Amino acid sequence: MKLVFTSLVLSLAASALAAEPRTTLPLPDRTFTGTVGRTFRESSSASLPKPVAAPKGAPNIVVIMLDDAGFGQYATFGGAVPSPAMDRLAAEGLRFNRFHTAGICSPTRAALLTGRNPHNAGVGIVTELATGYDGYTGIIPQSTVPVARILRDNGYATAMFGKNHNTPPAEAGPAGPFNHWPGGFGFDYFYGFNAWGTSQHQPLLFENNRPVPPVRDPDYHLTHDLADRAIGWIRSVKAASPDRPYFLYLAPGATHAPHHAPKAWIDRFKGQFDKGWDAYRTAAFARQKALGVVPKDAELTPRPAEIPAWDSLPPETQRIFARQMEVFAGFAAHTDAEVGRLIDAVHAMPGGENTLIVYIAGDNGASAEGGANGTLNELGPANGLEEKVTTAELADLGGPAYNNNYPAGWAWAVNTPFRYYKQVVSHLGAVRNPMVMSWPAHIADKGALRSQFTDVTDIAPTLLAAAGVTAPTSVDGVAQKPLDGVNLLPVATEPHAPEVRQRQYFEVFGNRAIYDHGWMASARLANPWEANRAMLDPDKVHWELYDLDHDFTQAHDLAARCPERLEQYKKLWWEEAKRNNVLPLDWRAGERLANRPPDSRTHFELYPGTIGIPETIAPNIRNRSWTIAADGSFTARDNGMLITQGGMTGGWAFYLRDGRPAFDYNLGLAAHYRIVAQSPIAAGTKSLVARFDYEGAPQVRGGGGVLTLLADGQVVATGHLPRTLPGIFSLNEGLDVGTDYGSPVGDYPFPSDFTGMLSDVRIDLR
Repeated sequence: MKLVFTSLVLSLAASALAAEPRTTLPLPDRTFTGTVGRTFRESSSASLPKPVAAPKGAPNIVVIMLDDAGFGQYATFGGAVPSPAMDRLAAEGLRFNRFHTAGICSPTRAALLTGRNPHNAGVGIVTELATGYDGYTGIIPQSTVPVARILRDNGYATAMFGKNHNTPPAEAGPAGPFNHWPGGFGFDYFYGFNAWGTSQHQPLLFENNRPVPPVRDPDYHLTHDLADRAIGWIRSVKAASPDRPYFLYLAPGATHAPHHAPKAWIDRFKGQFDKGWDAYRTAAFARQKALGVVPKDAELTPRPAEIPAWDSLPPETQRIFARQMEVFAGFAAHTDAEVGRLIDAVHAMPGGENTLIVYIAGDNGASAEGGANGTLNELGPANGLEEKVTTAELADLGGPAYNNNYPAGWAWAVNTPFRYYKQVVSHLGAVRNPMVMSWPAHIADKGALRSQFTDVTDIAPTLLAAAGVTAPTSVDGVAQKPLDGVNLLPVATEPHAPEVRQRQYFEVFGNRAIYDHGWMASARLANPWEANRAMLDPDKVHWELYDLDHDFTQAHDLAARCPERLEQYKKLWWEEAKRNNVLPLDWRAGERLANRPPDSRTHFELYPGTIGIPETIAPNIRNRSWTIAADGSFTARDNGMLITQGGMTGGWAFYLRDGRPAFDYNLGLAAHYRIVAQSPIAAGTKSLVARFDYEGAPQVRGGGGVLTLLADGQVVATGHLPRTLPGIFSLNEGLDVGTDYGSPVGDYPFPSDFTGMLSDVRIDLR
């Protein structure tokens, strides 16, 4: 079987080259080869153009990438969360236990799609924190065209479902431009969301470039919806063109916060984590050794000083923390089950055996961004709000009311056996993720383990090699950068194949590492929850050194024993940083989030049907006075939204309820303010105004003020907002006019389309 597999790959590559060189995309228009006479009956012969066909025998391709998942999370790699879908793929394929990501969302996803190192692809940090430097624009450049475009131009049908975190926020609105949306990346069809995360119960979704109307089903869950849509797309493609291969990319929002899951799935784990994270690590490590995904001589790394011992916690705190992990486990298990439905559908279709499936459990390690205690609203800390979980919320945790994340201790636990968590790319807890590869018709040693060092940048070259497609040197007239990734098929076909990758750098928020020929030098600067990172000094950080060939878990720092070797690797990191556009090194976090594109406007005119203007480019009403004026013809019978921004995590809404003007201001779970008129407006009212007079000085953030509502210039309600949100309203919910997409700001009727005559809304910043 091994020889069959190898010959197949070689024949695919040979057929691709023999048909015609495809190193320049798009392929030229066809040349007419028929003949043309005076009429179609006289010396004429037609020559119909043939669509571009993929190389003969090219496989279907499915790539699945989960979010914020740890190495020791799923049972396939020794975790406590059952993963039958991943188990099944591993049994018919391969497990990779030295596969690496970029340690944070957008960079990993850019590397996956382009085959280039993240900074080399312009996405060295999440798109929301982009700067003007080449490695941090948040824009995948034309010189690093994604693999979906290459496969599409070589005859594949392509689609993406789920999280797209590679569109610049300033371009994620209704005006685009759309060349950095999934369609511009080469996906014929897109159904998902633009941002780092979204509610699983009330998401703001897009179908291609159009927003999807709000969810009305009380039992809705996004992961289930994505699986349904992906299955439907595959069936449509195969029904219309059974011989055409497809590339499907499924990127659920799971298991990124908010941790949302059907209650029945959460309840399956009741009581299973009562012994805490220390016990979880010990049990998971034993299972990992039994499974062989961790070497027998590996050592379990110690608990970081910032994580308390479980036994030191009060019983009530233990109860709260255990329930938070039950919710997360239910979310994770439900996700694998939905992936299983997709895999079943893939295998049931014609060509199912000739389908290459790559299942990556996480775009980085588990997230400690919930801090010491976890959160009920992940955006609370960004706005200076403390929203500590109490026993009162436990019954509803995982439902639509909360934007919850678990404590850092659980992130450390599900990253067993490694140190640390997402963002801390100096250590393996952030960057080593499980990966399973299945190709039923062609992988010989089914159920085997691969321990060669591999990286997320290697996925795109591997897909191209499997498809028999050559990486183009030019696309749309733009010369392409060489691929940084390497083809993993030699590793897949031969258990004892030598390392195909010898070196890889890592960098996120000044946390750094360099891997080279089995060694790893590491410099940890900051933890994910630390504030005021700009005050840190990356030149004073302690560098560590590990021999990963003999120390699988980074348990033994050899820096003191091998100072000369360490100095060589530190120098090598700076060389790789320069070569890959990592410089200038920037370790700021919140300060970059506060940056907005320059906009000197103080007057904005908006119209009904405007949906999802991102906060980055929406009128910035925070920390200042403003006036919102809605024009139209209003009556006492009117209901619905005039204009709103944000959702359940924070935001504001100006609307009519039974003809009465109302204004809601939501500080997440910290506070909710509502100002509403006592009486309905008069019929024929032409103008409704909400005016906010900010009480804070210009340098004060999050101050309060007086909110006044007017109808045709007459005051109908007034009230005081004690405080406002200084930083960010929502994960991905933008500004809507005449409707409300995503989740509601308050408890008004939802969905909330305006029922009257609204002509326009004006915002003036004062």
